[in-house]
Amino acid sequence: MKIRIFTIVSLLCAFVCGAQAQQIDTTGIYGDRTDSLGAAVFTQRQPGKVLSKYTPNRVETITAAGLCKMACCNLAESFENSASVTVGYSDAVTGARQIKLLGLSGIYTQMLDENRPVMRGLSAPFGLGYVPGQWLESIQIAKGATSVINGVESITGQINMEHRKPTDEVPLFINASLMSDTKTDFNIASSLQLNESWSTVLLGHVSGNFMGMDDNGDGFLDDPLTLQYNLSNRWLYYAPSGVQVRFGVRAIHDTRRGGEATHTEDMKLKMRRTSEYDYDAYLSSAGTAPWGSRISNSSIDGYLKVGVPLNEDNSQNIAMVLDYNYQDMNSYFGATKFLADQHSGFANLLYQNELSESHKFTVGASAMMDFYNMGLDRRLKQTLPPFNYETLSAINGWKNFYTVGAFGEYTYHFEEKFSLIAGLRLDANLASLSGKGLSTKKFVPSPRLTLKYMPDKSVVIRANVGRGARTSMPLIDNIGVFSTSKKFTGDYAGGLLEDAWTVGGNITYYIPLEGSYISFDYFRSQFVDQMIVDYEHGFGEIDFYSLRSLPKGCRRSFTDSYQLDFSIEPVERFNITLTARYTNAKTNLKDKTGLVERPLTSRYKGVLNLQYATRLNKWIFDFTASVNGPCRVYEFMKDNRQIKEKNGNYYSTVYPLLYAQITKRFKGVDIYVGAENMTNFRQKDLISGSKSGEKYLTNQSDFDASCVWGPIMGAKVYAGVRFTLWKTE
Repeated sequence: MKIRIFTIVSLLCAFVCGAQAQQIDTTGIYGDRTDSLGAAVFTQRQPGKVLSKYTPNRVETITAAGLCKMACCNLAESFENSASVTVGYSDAVTGARQIKLLGLSGIYTQMLDENRPVMRGLSAPFGLGYVPGQWLESIQIAKGATSVINGVESITGQINMEHRKPTDEVPLFINASLMSDTKTDFNIASSLQLNESWSTVLLGHVSGNFMGMDDNGDGFLDDPLTLQYNLSNRWLYYAPSGVQVRFGVRAIHDTRRGGEATHTEDMKLKMRRTSEYDYDAYLSSAGTAPWGSRISNSSIDGYLKVGVPLNEDNSQNIAMVLDYNYQDMNSYFGATKFLADQHSGFANLLYQNELSESHKFTVGASAMMDFYNMGLDRRLKQTLPPFNYETLSAINGWKNFYTVGAFGEYTYHFEEKFSLIAGLRLDANLASLSGKGLSTKKFVPSPRLTLKYMPDKSVVIRANVGRGARTSMPLIDNIGVFSTSKKFTGDYAGGLLEDAWTVGGNITYYIPLEGSYISFDYFRSQFVDQMIVDYEHGFGEIDFYSLRSLPKGCRRSFTDSYQLDFSIEPVERFNITLTARYTNAKTNLKDKTGLVERPLTSRYKGVLNLQYATRLNKWIFDFTASVNGPCRVYEFMKDNRQIKEKNGNYYSTVYPLLYAQITKRFKGVDIYVGAENMTNFRQKDLISGSKSGEKYLTNQSDFDASCVWGPIMGAKVYAGVRFTLWKTE
């Protein structure tokens, strides 16, 4: 109740006071305002995906047009046309989505909201579902070790989200869609220019999945029942002197209910409502009552960005970024109760000096703070009595983590032919734990280097190397482990500093046709230390341990990622994009001899996208096909009907996915219909464990709903409408 009151009060303050600030875009905040109030409105056909020619790093941009290719209800559903990013489920119960970049979990990818770090800690498991796709104007995917300015948590890369701007010439935008599984999505946005200096954008979202379905007949809902409210207000102040201030506030409330379903007498599916789920009653039943999952997330965040030019030509400037986020999560998973809240703060102070057209440097200092208060009550059926407490006191109480550092970054350009970015950070990583005081964890120097060479205007060659580090919170990073009845062993309390080096490169040839290119890139991420989550240590156990705890000579964990991109427009308004990715991901495990393939990581993925638009974009036809390669699965999954054995290991089957969408555009109105997973392929036997008849014994130590490698939902159709009111003079 307190968080809801706090949310309402904060939003009222934002609307009444008209005060909130901007994030600092260190790559161009001080340039000309191309989105100025007097800008002319024009439309043109925009490609769905762009591989940038001029950025030093390999950056793939999903444009506003690309975000409209799918239903795109949220960020997690925005990557189906990209082989760079693979999106899957963390488990078969909660609906939490996770990404993989360069063959590694999304926790190793730094998520940015207009260059501001977001989706960290408690907000990470469900954060992808909290960014409505129609709130965004683009997404940039940068592979490898990127800039040190926003920290060094970007081990595999960064994904930056650009939201609709306060200065957009769109006083009103409305989007509504409905899917055949009853998922409903509604978005509204309004950009308002109050005067020459002040502008604001209001963003609203509500979505829900209101009917439980069990199409695979395993007794569990295929997708949880959900209801989400999301509201954001962003402001921009632009002074004639060149000073820019951006600030904003956002509030989210999300509930989801999943798990076992019960049937009424007329066989209609009914899910136990949140108010009916009784954790104590489930325990008193010795785990024989229906296994349920109930999760409630509430959060509020605010940010302030200030940019101040120090001279007339803006070659020198300072910038400040402040950010605060509060996240509250109450969750129940059968006989597990996990209650946690997190306060996070981020501060960044930068000084930038452009010495000449060729030389520029940025120096600064930053601090990141994460304050957790967690309580975990988990009971397992082991011996008599029916339920025993699992010893999990290590995670209960408060845990505070601090990262304080200084950085410098130098940029050199020689015309358009050559550029170099050399960066270095030195961070002190500190921890403060319940009853243990403050202790220094580690000082980490993080060098990074990016090179770009253009021998001519049609060829771009890039190389990149750097070190990344992040603090692991194993149970939060792997939220799916709660959807099991397995015993947790090892170092699951959190605080391990994961440390890795990433090296890679890219070569792109731009074909002399509009929007056409062929590109190849390779990246390797190799860990110095990593938190290993081992399902193969023992029966009915999940073991958490550091890579460096293994014997010498057995401390290897790496991924190799190869990708080929090809895009061509053979005739006007018809675009063909083909992408293929191969991943070699291997690691050492405690009870395995030698390197083994990283579990649940597909070897390859291929994506073909075809788009055709008629004259003036009156009709747009879009088709996407993908093939998803096999991944190694755990031995306890070997009885799954889609699992094959090869050389003593078990692998999932190869499967295709098909998507299609047709859009009819009128003046200010788009109507679209589409279909997803048209092959109707689904992972069978999503749940593992002992059964009594057709019912899974959720109180047994082999119950596991966390091992998902393929689609959960079958074929779906959807329809939607977009309404845009353009500003007129």
